[in-house]
Amino acid sequence: MLTFGVVVLGVTDRPRAEAFWSAALGYRVRDGGLGGWARVLEPAGGTGTMIALQISATPPEDYPRLHFDLHVADAAAREAEADRLVSLGARRVDWDSYPDDPDFIVLADTEGNRFCIVDLGHESRQPGQPGERAPDNAAGQAS
Repeated sequence: MLTFGVVVLGVTDRPRAEAFWSAALGYRVRDGGLGGWARVLEPAGGTGTMIALQISATPPEDYPRLHFDLHVADAAAREAEADRLVSLGARRVDWDSYPDDPDFIVLADTEGNRFCIVDLGHESRQPGQPGERAPDNAAGQAS
């Protein structure tokens, strides 16, 4: 049976990306590796999805088909986390595909990889329903 191992992000500056994602998510660097990776980022508590950073010469996509959704409880937390991540080196993306009354903000990390901060308490979300978004060839696509 397959299990989810690590999420791999392409980067050009591994130390900068390690510093950003460690601070953003409260992760720590795990030396000694996992699954063929010499170093991975892991949750400080030791359980959860790990991140490997791979040197890449390919630029990040403007409309990635795969991206992170980072969850928060409400709109105030979404804005506070976006501001915190910007202070760590992320940037807000001038997203051309936001729906009316969006429940998410699109950011790019220090390497240009796009990700979303999603407000799980947004009033358009129904309890027990996935937060479906209209397809738009983008980070911010159905989550």
